[in-house]
Amino acid sequence: MKFVVSSLALAAIMACPVVSFSGPQRKQRPPTSLRMASAAAPPETLTVTPIKSLDGTVTLPGSKSLSNRCLLLAALSDGNTRVDNLLESDDIRYMLEALDTLEVPVQRHSSESVTVTGQNGPIDSPTPDETIDLFLGNAGTAMRPLAAALCMGQGKFVLDGVPRMRERPIADLIDGLQQLGADVACVEETGCPPVTINAKGLKGGKASISGKMSSQFLSSLLMASPVVDGDVVIEIKDELISAPYVALTIGLMNKFGVNVRVEGEMSGRPIFHIAGSEKYKSPGSILVEGDASSASYFIAGAAITGGTVTVRGCGSESVQGDVAFANVMEKMGATVTWAPESITVTRDPSVKLKGVDVDCGKIPDAAMTLAVAALFAEGPTTIRNVYSWRLKETERMKAIVAECTKLGATVEEFEDYCIIHPPKENKINDNVLIETYDDHRMAMTFSLAACGGVNVIINDPGCTAKTFPTYFEMLESIATH
Repeated sequence: MKFVVSSLALAAIMACPVVSFSGPQRKQRPPTSLRMASAAAPPETLTVTPIKSLDGTVTLPGSKSLSNRCLLLAALSDGNTRVDNLLESDDIRYMLEALDTLEVPVQRHSSESVTVTGQNGPIDSPTPDETIDLFLGNAGTAMRPLAAALCMGQGKFVLDGVPRMRERPIADLIDGLQQLGADVACVEETGCPPVTINAKGLKGGKASISGKMSSQFLSSLLMASPVVDGDVVIEIKDELISAPYVALTIGLMNKFGVNVRVEGEMSGRPIFHIAGSEKYKSPGSILVEGDASSASYFIAGAAITGGTVTVRGCGSESVQGDVAFANVMEKMGATVTWAPESITVTRDPSVKLKGVDVDCGKIPDAAMTLAVAALFAEGPTTIRNVYSWRLKETERMKAIVAECTKLGATVEEFEDYCIIHPPKENKINDNVLIETYDDHRMAMTFSLAACGGVNVIINDPGCTAKTFPTYFEMLESIATH
């Protein structure tokens, strides 16, 4: 009985299987280990009690980034594609619901396995004379790629989401699509959704876009380009952040039969060429790799506690850049053992974690986990090149500074980096209420503060449904208290 949910929240969970929020309902999945807390505790909270050690093997859920990319490419391909180990989460549900609305046939075998009937080209509106509204929640991996892909066919569409989605920039992608001739717009004053599309098909061309705010803009243009009737050239006009995610996109496109020629270095200002002859062909079936960003919580937990944890589903042969987070933990003092599809992490009790100075531009999601690991290190930790934090599900820089400070750290905040000075003698403040800002990664990241021998109260634990609904159950399964 190690996780605590407030009595009001527990009563609400028992009375109703969902939690209400703006837009379609989100399933609430309470942890299996519950006990009643004081009625005075805030509703919808979960207390993670002190964790002594994390030990065991964790099989990771499917990657969010790969799941939605696979679904979209399957929909654009010639032939049927079975997608297995699909992540069961809000973001993927929004993509599946969008495909349903667009009348792309999707056969559900289970919550983790579907077969998509490809359209052998762009996705056209099933009702050409009417505007189709797509609600995509806060799913950037659905909003950005669909905004690009739907410009390539025929039809009228409006793509929208929760209030936070209306604060997340998309103007750079819209600019690139307009350069290719698309009739598409976002809110001019904010550069954010909703996105309005009047699609009439595209003939190819050249686009020059910024890559320094989000790699999703480039990935979205790349994925949509093979269904254009002509050659497409995409230039990065400044710098490209999160390049491993672009490499992931190009690798997946290749599995669906499309070759992207890259001119120049990904670390510079690369140019991408997609020939008009390149068309998507279903691989028949595809297995979604385990989520490397989700692996970071268990990897860091082992490094912090000195336990031994193996994460299965991604390893030395992973296509995801976030596996590099294990190298950061090794730099801090952990011992890391790699296998093709797994990573094992531990730490010798005689070795203390030490602060590091790391460029996290290629691993911005996993870098959040580093912020909590920094609380347990000797000396400060500098997390650099993470301006993209400010554009994510919440303003993550502000959120991380606020919650680390509550736990006893001193944090220096700059535009695109922060310096975290751990609490004196690494003593974490007890019974801190962690605000999660409706951001799944805030909830999961800060649960690890319990490794400091303290209770940590997570507000709105259900927000993990975005990418990892069973996170707290999985954490409990390997925890010793």
